[in-house]
Formats: sequence, C-alpha cells, structure tokens
Amino acid sequence: MRTIGVDLAAGVPSTALAEIVWSGGGARLARLELGVDDAAIVASVGEGAWLGLDCPLGWPDAFVDFVRAHHAGAEPELGPVDGGADWRRGLVYRRTDVVVRERIGRWPLSVSTDRLGVTALRGAGLLRRLAATGFPVDRAAEGRLFEVYPGGALRIWGFDTRKYRVDATRRADLLAVLRQRAPWFDVGPHAALAVASADAFDAMIASLSTRAAALGRFSRPGADDAEAARREGWVALPEGEFEELARP
Repeated sequence: MRTIGVDLAAGVPSTALAEIVWSGGGARLARLELGVDDAAIVASVGEGAWLGLDCPLGWPDAFVDFVRAHHAGAEPELGPVDGGADWRRGLVYRRTDVVVRERIGRWPLSVSTDRLGVTALRGAGLLRRLAATGFPVDRAAEGRLFEVYPGGALRIWGFDTRKYRVDATRRADLLAVLRQRAPWFDVGPHAALAVASADAFDAMIASLSTRAAALGRFSRPGADDAEAARREGWVALPEGEFEELARP
C-alpha cells in the first residue's frame, strides 16, 4: 500500500507532500517534499495510491445557501436570516466539524469564515484535476480520497501536540516519541525536514492518518450526515491505536 499525505496551502511554497510505503508489517517514508504544485500531487497518486488532503473538501450547506440567497436578495431555503451567534454557527461549521469538536474537544478552523477558505479554493481545483485523470473523487470518504486533520489525529492517538506547529524543538520531541511508539516506521533521511518544517511534519502525519482511513479505521458519517458529507466533505478521524497502523 502507498499512502500520500498532503498538507495543502493556498500557495505552492508552503504545500508539503509525504509518501509512505507499507509492506511486511512495516512502513517507510519514501518521500517528503515542500513546494509541491497540483501537477505533482496528481502525479504522486499514480496507480492505486490512497490520498489524504489536509484541506476542507467543501463548505457548510447553510453557508452556501445563505450566500446564494443573499446575493440574489432572497430568503435562504434553510430559514430566515437571524444574524445572531447561534444562527451564525450553522454557517461557520460543517457537520463533520461538529463531530471533530466532539472527538478532540476543540473546533477546527472554519472553511467559510477563516483564511482556510482560500486553501479550500485551491483544493476545489485540485479535486477537478484528480477527477480528470480518473481518480475517484468522493468527499464523503467512500473511495481512495480522504480529508484528514493531522493535529486532530495526533490528539486522538495520545500525542502531546502543544506548540508543535510553531516550535521545531517540540516537533523534534514529538517525532522522537512517534518513532519510539512505532519502531516499524522508517523515517529514513527525511527527519530533518520534518523537524524543520511544520508543513512537512503535518504532511507526514496526514499520510499516517490516511493509512488508518484506507484500512477503514476511521469515524464514518452517520445516516443523518451522509448526504451532507457528499457536499461538505468529511474528516476521516482515525480510530484504533497508533501502534497498530502497520497491521493490515
């Protein structure tokens, strides 16, 4: 199995890609790169790889409905415009974001009201490019494409994530613990980049999280969320122990 993890950014310089090859009860970090463009991401998938994108794959239904209606000077289908905090929450977060908060105890960034939306615009173009090559694009995590959340995955697996995005020393400590817990994971010559770049580190975790999703060990949308997930996207938060990822 090959898993590709991508920490997608609005621009190419901050976009990172990690490829992990899984075989014989072990895993090898075969590739870790910064400055990856869409063409390189599409090419990396090749034949049979599983892809995890750290990027929202859609926007909240209520937000899309509101923007369409507001633009046309009409009432949204989902009800009158209130403008209050409770009403806004439905426009700010997707169904999957609510589940993420329930699992890890904090809200993820909002794709509709945060700068993350710019990255999602790039992600929408990337999905079109992937689909054009025949890669099965399904936002509800029913194929070989998954929306992943590296920081959330690390918390679920019991790692200490404090300041790892802003402190290289913390990333070095976190990588050391990760390798101790997973002696089957061969980082090879890529440890220095993973420590130096938070984006590269997250791409590596995205690839590990994609492994869990590829094995079916993730939180799937419930019956009430399945239809919305096809439009809004769904975060494939891992289930099971981190140490068992190498086990088929």
